[in-house]
Amino acid sequence: MPKRFETLPMNVLSMGKAAESMITCSRTVLDRAAVRSHQEPEEEGKEMTDDKIPAKSANLSVLSDLCTPWCIHVVATLRIADHLAAGATDITTLAKATACNADFLQRVLRHLVAKGVFVEPAPGQFALNQAALEVQRFGLNLDGIGGRMAHAWGTLLTAVRTGKPAYHEQFGLPFWEDLQAHPDIASSFDALMGPAGHGIPDPEVLLTGEWEEVKTVVDVGGGTGALLAEILRVHPQIQGILVDFPGTVARAEALLQEAGVRERVRTVGQSFFDPLPAGADLYLLKSILNDWPDQEAQLILSRCAEAARPGGRIVILGGVVADDSVPSLLTPEMVLLGGKERPLTEFQELAHQIGLTILTSGRLPSGRFAVECRPI
Repeated sequence: MPKRFETLPMNVLSMGKAAESMITCSRTVLDRAAVRSHQEPEEEGKEMTDDKIPAKSANLSVLSDLCTPWCIHVVATLRIADHLAAGATDITTLAKATACNADFLQRVLRHLVAKGVFVEPAPGQFALNQAALEVQRFGLNLDGIGGRMAHAWGTLLTAVRTGKPAYHEQFGLPFWEDLQAHPDIASSFDALMGPAGHGIPDPEVLLTGEWEEVKTVVDVGGGTGALLAEILRVHPQIQGILVDFPGTVARAEALLQEAGVRERVRTVGQSFFDPLPAGADLYLLKSILNDWPDQEAQLILSRCAEAARPGGRIVILGGVVADDSVPSLLTPEMVLLGGKERPLTEFQELAHQIGLTILTSGRLPSGRFAVECRPI
């Protein structure tokens, strides 16, 4: 799963700067009061030592800012970058093209200009910069999967209290069931996970590089087949099997055709919690295990182990990190699905319980950490 989220006419902008100045001034007064309090401990009848006060503290107003993330989501949903690229640069034209209130839209854009997203070369005229170009490709559209991911963070409190995802509280169904019930949202998720959202995947997924033994590859939960297509394109002697939900593999047709590998791919529309196509040489789990808690992760691995016996291999890309790395702590996968990253030692214990042994692990040329396993 994809990993990333987070005014004004000149007189109003001046008011914004004035407000910022007032906040800064207020903080200065508070800071000085705190310093005086620290310098006069005797008057309070207690002692305070320097080592009890952090030398540096976070800026909570920045950390708790909801304005900027929502402004970015809004301009992504309105496709402001696309309209600017098409020549609609003045606020009146932009408002008309997006069916928005010109004043409110301008406030949003000027807020983002102040944050380094978009530029305003003349009053009421807006233009793209590098950050603005990237807004559209990060899956932030509130009408698609970006809306699901944004609103899912509102369930974090329940997730922390229970240790389980609470996505259903917001949307009525667990994440994957919600996607199946809303094909348009599922389609935007597939697009985010595919080349449009993550670029062309690196097909070199073997630490050993020994492709001669591989005749068939099963991409388990492979989405619309971007990685499998690249592997087959680079290795024309290999056949592929793409396993994912029926609606997802149906959307893989165009990508596989464009890559010129459609005739070498068999698509299987099913859950990876069910028995997998057996007898392949290589089973891929890319960005799968990080989506799931231990019980579900073990079931997925056990299905791979059953299908790979006696001589197949399983390659895990994502969801396992080197023991000397720090796993991601808070991730969208945790909120959406209760998933997590596992240090290699923890993964080894989990894999051993269902009859897998680790052959090798390490970083691929792409920098991604990979683990190769074989059924015992």
